[in-house]
Amino acid sequence: MKLIKTVDAAGHVLCHDITQIIRGVTKDARFRKGHIVTEEDIPVLLSLGKDHLYIWEKDETKLHENEAAEILKDMCVNEGMSYGEIKEGKIELKAQYDGVFVVDEERLDAINDLQDIAIATVPQYMPVKAGTKLAGMRVIPLIIDKEKMEEAKKIAGSEPLFKLVPYRDLKIGVITTGNEVFLGRIKDTFTPVIEGKFKKFGLSINEHRISDDNPERTTGFIKELLDLGMDMIVCTGGMSVDPDDLTPLAIKNSGARIVTYGAPVLPGAMFLLSYYEGEGKKVPVLGLPGCVMYASSTIFDIALPRLIAGIEIARKDIRHLGVGGLCQNCEVCHYPQCSFGK
Repeated sequence: MKLIKTVDAAGHVLCHDITQIIRGVTKDARFRKGHIVTEEDIPVLLSLGKDHLYIWEKDETKLHENEAAEILKDMCVNEGMSYGEIKEGKIELKAQYDGVFVVDEERLDAINDLQDIAIATVPQYMPVKAGTKLAGMRVIPLIIDKEKMEEAKKIAGSEPLFKLVPYRDLKIGVITTGNEVFLGRIKDTFTPVIEGKFKKFGLSINEHRISDDNPERTTGFIKELLDLGMDMIVCTGGMSVDPDDLTPLAIKNSGARIVTYGAPVLPGAMFLLSYYEGEGKKVPVLGLPGCVMYASSTIFDIALPRLIAGIEIARKDIRHLGVGGLCQNCEVCHYPQCSFGK
């Protein structure tokens, strides 16, 4: 790479994109890397504020920013991801289908810790739609040492840094608990809310049971739904500390392994997550607190995409939600395009 005056650039090869910015009209490359400058280009380049240019001189120990971006892309891209052309040294990945974005944070941090490399992504476990931008990557300088990119490839290893996990087609069972609903004192307004949340993922409730406050009855319904082949079971109500709220006991007595009863998320602190394991299946059995019925976004909205995608949630994952686990209760809910659960 060599620096020359623009007025002397005719016949030379540009080694980076030259961007033109016209406010409200365009921000794009006016001249692309590799372009051979002509006499007619010189006045245009000067109008863009380019009194000097970098022109290409081949060096076997260096890589151009575009070549480096290709290497970064190859480290990251995985099934279900597309990418466009390189612009101004940057390349972006997009989702080809709906799913949950997963990134190997440890490897990504190590690569970003190398001087002059930048890979930026959407948040970990973010539910995304087809066409969503997932990541952008580039190197900072125009030219970078090959040796540094080799170091990045060594850190990345043979597996892509990213995954896009598609949603599964699941059979859903819901158990509504509480004497007030079981005895007909009030109408069940919880189940329609749950149904609406599953509908966003193309799922419906396959089986529904209504239980009183007797934990043995609720446990029996859980076992019944397991026998019917449900892939996820959701119990609503009975999750607080009142003496009649015995849903956690009912879930425990079903034989499900309790991952956590309680989460550092507001709303959703009384959330229960468990898994029933048997016959080669691992079925999430959830206990949902009353806030899910009236709050726009809760712990359930954070956990549900991962569970539908088949991403197992561990206790440490729930505890990690404390930072970012406070919903701002915005007048218009923009979840998941916000900080909640991130």
